[in-house]
Amino acid sequence: MSSGGAAAKQPDSGVKLQLPSPIVTRRTRTLSTNQIALSNPQVMGKIKSFCRAKGHGFVTPLDGTVDIFVHISDVEGEYIPREGDEVRYRLCPIPPKREKMQATHMQIINFTPEVHLKWDCATSEDEL
Repeated sequence: MSSGGAAAKQPDSGVKLQLPSPIVTRRTRTLSTNQIALSNPQVMGKIKSFCRAKGHGFVTPLDGTVDIFVHISDVEGEYIPREGDEVRYRLCPIPPKREKMQATHMQIINFTPEVHLKWDCATSEDEL
């Protein structure tokens, strides 16, 4: 046994540290946060953008306030949202500081005239 100074080099285990995502999905939302969202009134807005491949989009509230983030897991219904769709949703604070909000329990209430795809349809090139 050496009492020497230099420490032996440890081999790289290949394990990388993964930080948790700051995006709160329906699956990772706590019960208390979900109750906060459900206690908030429903808000109306229009889809500004939504990318199925990226899994998120933004809603412009009808009251003209700042655009709201929406995660793919919070879209209810069988159709993929398109730009201009009118939606109804509830606001939920985003942890850890709870300063920003995201749309949850989002439902499309008025579709744009364009063809809407269902979630089980294959992804097309223009969606990427």
